Amino acid sequence: MNLKMLKEQVLEANLELPRLGLVDFTWGNASGRDAESGAIVIKPSGLPYSTMKVTDMVVVNAHGQILEGTLKPSSDLPTHLELYRHFPLVGGIVHTHSTWATVWAQSCRGIPPLGTTHADYFFGEIPCTPVLTEQQTTGHYEAQTGLAIVQCFKDAGIDPSQMPAVLVANHGPFTWGVDADAAVHNAAVLELTARMALLTLQMTPDLPSMPQYLLEKHFFRKHGPGAYYGQV
Repeated sequence: MNLKMLKEQVLEANLELPRLGLVDFTWGNASGRDAESGAIVIKPSGLPYSTMKVTDMVVVNAHGQILEGTLKPSSDLPTHLELYRHFPLVGGIVHTHSTWATVWAQSCRGIPPLGTTHADYFFGEIPCTPVLTEQQTTGHYEAQTGLAIVQCFKDAGIDPSQMPAVLVANHGPFTWGVDADAAVHNAAVLELTARMALLTLQMTPDLPSMPQYLLEKHFFRKHGPGAYYGQV
């Protein structure tokens, strides 16, 4: 994908967030990475979605240095950079403060796999990071947020390609995918999953997670070499 197409894709991904009800005001961002050049496109900081244009997109390199654009990139750029650096198969990242997922993040709780809707996208509990320490929030806060996500996955032995979402404690969700479009889709599914999980546990507070065999059946029928869901 050339840079022009990537900027158009990332713009459209950002505009899709308010259309799907995943962001209010300017509370969110989407980015995309070109696998060949390593260039990353992200929305500008604090710019209203209603006025956003493709020429507003900011292009940076893997170190966050601006290659194209006259506006400041999203303040969450350092988090995106850490995720791209440590999750090399990721081609797009989304951060929102969507209501239901953020409720779980503010509760500092992962979302347990309770049903097949969850299992179709997320192979296990959607993790929540530990609460960031005061030291982590001093200085390079956004970069430390990214590193906290990476460490959370490392400690739990989670494959980011099988778990394209995370909750940052006291903060909100991040999702990712092969490109920015996939990251937006996963953000929308995460929000629906978070809502269903909360309502389910309100009805049945002590409900255990779904059986592992059912989780595996639903996840791997859509993912991996044996997947058979959908059209070839």
